[in-house]
Amino acid sequence: MLFDTHAHLNAHQYEEDLQEVIDRAMSEGVTKIVVVGFDRPTITRAMELIDQYDFIYAAIGWHPVDAIDMKDEDLQWIEKLSQHEKVVAIGEMGLDYYWDKSPKEVQQEVFRKQIRLAKKLKLPIVIHNRDATEDVVTILKEEDAQTVGGIMHCFTGSVEVAHQCLNMNFYISLGGPVTFKNAKKPKEVAKEIPLDKLLIETDCPYLTPHPFRGKRNEPGYVKYIAEQIAELKNISYEEVARQTTQNAEKLFGINRHKHM
Repeated sequence: MLFDTHAHLNAHQYEEDLQEVIDRAMSEGVTKIVVVGFDRPTITRAMELIDQYDFIYAAIGWHPVDAIDMKDEDLQWIEKLSQHEKVVAIGEMGLDYYWDKSPKEVQQEVFRKQIRLAKKLKLPIVIHNRDATEDVVTILKEEDAQTVGGIMHCFTGSVEVAHQCLNMNFYISLGGPVTFKNAKKPKEVAKEIPLDKLLIETDCPYLTPHPFRGKRNEPGYVKYIAEQIAELKNISYEEVARQTTQNAEKLFGINRHKHM
C-alpha cells in the first residue's frame, strides 16, 4: 500500500498512455494518488481525473511561478471546486524565487490569499518552496497556517527547517531527490524526521528517482522513495509504506475503507 501524495497525471506528458501508467502504479502497490492542479488547465484536468478514478484525489491551487496570472475569479473558482468531496487540499502554493516570472510581492500576496482560503475551507495546504525558505516560513507563521497544517512538498531543506515545519503542523514529503547519490540534506531528513511525520511523493513527471533519473517519472516509482527511506531508517519497506499511507490518509481526511 503506497500513497503518492503529489503527482501531475494531469500533465501533457501522460496524454498518450495514462491508463498504462496507472496500471503500472497499481501493480507496484500504489493504492492512492493525489493529483495536483496549479493553474486553469491542470485544475480542470485534475477534476476530470477524480471523477474518473476512485483512488485519485485532487489538490488544487495556484503555483507561485504563475502568481502574476491569478485573478480574484480564479480564487473563487478554486473555492467553488473545493466543495467536491475528493478535493483534499489547497495548493500547490508558495514561493519560487528561482524563476522570476512573477514578482516576489505578487507571489507573497497570492500565497497569503490561498492560505486564508484554505483556513476558510478547513483544508490542508501543499507548499511549493524554491529558494525562498525564510519567506515561506515567515508567511506560514504570520498567516497562522498551523490551524490547517499541510505538506512541505518535495522537501529538500535542512533538518533544522524540517523541525520548524513540524512545529507548524506540517508533514515533510520526500520525493526523488532522496534517492540521488549526492543529496545529503534529503537523506539526513529521512533519517532524522520521525516516520509518522513523513510522506512520499513522485512529483511526476519531474524529479524521477534513481535508477530512472533523466526519464519521465510516474507514480509507480514512489516505491523507490519508500525503499530508500526504509534503508536510511533501517526499518522494513512495509513499515514505511504502511505508515506514510496512514499519515497521508489522516492529513487528507480520507477514510481508509471508503475508496478501496
